[in-house]
Amino acid sequence: MTNREAQQQAQRAVSEAEPQEESQAPAEAQSEQAPSEEARSEEEARAEEEARAAERLERAVRAAEQALIEFEIAVETFRVEVENFSRLHHQRLGPMYSRLDELDALIAEAVAARTGDPEDQRRAREARGLVQPMPGVEELFHGWIDSDGLSPEASAMLTEQPVQPPPRVRPSEEARRIYRDLARKAHPDLAEEEAERERRGEFIVRVNAAYAAGDEAALRKLAEEWEAGPPPPERRASRSEELYARLEWLAERKEMLAEVASELESSAIGAMIKMAPEDPDRLLDEIAEQLLAQVSEKEARLAELVR
Repeated sequence: MTNREAQQQAQRAVSEAEPQEESQAPAEAQSEQAPSEEARSEEEARAEEEARAAERLERAVRAAEQALIEFEIAVETFRVEVENFSRLHHQRLGPMYSRLDELDALIAEAVAARTGDPEDQRRAREARGLVQPMPGVEELFHGWIDSDGLSPEASAMLTEQPVQPPPRVRPSEEARRIYRDLARKAHPDLAEEEAERERRGEFIVRVNAAYAAGDEAALRKLAEEWEAGPPPPERRASRSEELYARLEWLAERKEMLAEVASELESSAIGAMIKMAPEDPDRLLDEIAEQLLAQVSEKEARLAELVR
């Protein structure tokens, strides 16, 4: 075979092989693309499932919100009823209760005057104290003045006792050093962004308070806090996490309202309203009649004692 024939045969082999390579290329490309398409379909399926879950959560949140609103309305309505009934109870029956207390005190004093018994006298004092319980001057002014109308400083001067000045705070040298160091590092003017300026301002307020109190330990903790740097930014919750958190808050809010409702129902006024929920005014009339009867009995008893 000549050299020219060999070249021609090589060219024919190359030309015959080229179509085969082209036909194999799409197959290889398809095999490479198949996994990525499968991965995309899985991601889409997960996204759809998450969307459906979030939609279910949103419906649950909306339902819980509406239920909570209705519950709040019921609790607030009952609270207003209790307050109104309590006000009416005080207006209509308060004078009767006061009259009964006064009669109890008068009866006890009359008995003590007759018997002279120390125990009867003690009961009389207690009964009178229930009518007009007057706190002492010291209690009214929380110790600022005594029963003679004098402040502790004035009383000390009249008795020639030294007046104690308020203690002065003298920060230690170490406290001064830590304070100056923190003030230089954390000063708000060193911040370029508004959020950082606010953070530094709040921190310096705490530093100033600790320094004013001479609290070296607190200043050391603040220095450690500053060296640790600002807390890392919180990860933003997903929509599902936000909805779960909302459901938890709604449940806690309902528990709190349930406790309020329970306290209202167990109170004396709430118990009265439950006795006659349709006509509480009638209940007031019945109680008033009972109190008037007690007043008449005690007045008759007092009249016998003072004859």
